[in-house]
Amino acid sequence: MYGTALCILAAMLFGLLMDIGPIGDLLHARDRETGYKELRLELAKGTVPVGQTDSNGALLTLGQPVALLTIPELGLREVVREGTTSGVLESGPGHLRNSPMPGQAGTAVLMGRQAGFGGPFAHIRQLQPSETFTVVTGQGTQTFRVLDVRRAGDPLPPPPASGAGRLELVTGVGNAFMPTGTLLVDADLTSTVRPAPGRPLGDTVNPAEAAMGTDPSAWVPLVLWGEALLLASVLLTLSRVRWGRWQTWIVGIPVLLALGLTVCDQVVRLLPNLI
Repeated sequence: MYGTALCILAAMLFGLLMDIGPIGDLLHARDRETGYKELRLELAKGTVPVGQTDSNGALLTLGQPVALLTIPELGLREVVREGTTSGVLESGPGHLRNSPMPGQAGTAVLMGRQAGFGGPFAHIRQLQPSETFTVVTGQGTQTFRVLDVRRAGDPLPPPPASGAGRLELVTGVGNAFMPTGTLLVDADLTSTVRPAPGRPLGDTVNPAEAAMGTDPSAWVPLVLWGEALLLASVLLTLSRVRWGRWQTWIVGIPVLLALGLTVCDQVVRLLPNLI
């Protein structure tokens, strides 16, 4: 029984470290490339969504590529996806759904992880006032000029003029995997303001999509996959009598690691989305 408990604990701890770290980095790199190919195709077709809904009037799917963020000073080139839940931000930066798209009037918000899954926003604190960067959307290339870098609670910059556009880049601040707050980069739109379609979501947002939000929907799959991990561990413990120790480990280790990674991916979604 103790052996089963140790197997489960080891698989979960190893899976959590690998999921947030090296494996998460590889998954982020893969998702960035596949997202770029998808976005490039949609840009060529002129079908990239520019609001909260698609061409059929349906709300955009969480994780759908909607923009390309390029910050030359940081060597950053990331596909921006719709939504800011912990699951979406595993693939790269996300667009807060209750804010306008970058380039439209008002303040658009993009969030990205500080350290986990490639940490795409790990270095945005290095941006300096007056530096510029671009965001390509379905409405063309939008150019922004950095105003300042601040933490939550610091004095706010002057609000944008009526009808002007602004962009906030948001990430965690503090220890790499234990952020204590949020860091924000404010940047004003310097290119032409683009028209904005209707916003059926209004200003509402799911708490899981707010800065440092957690995703409670991960509890159900976490319980189910956790039960699968427990069952596999028990079966492998019992199989030692028939198969032998080494044969059981040869078969069991890949199974336990796969289930451990799946369980840990759900655990990550219960952690703050900016880690």
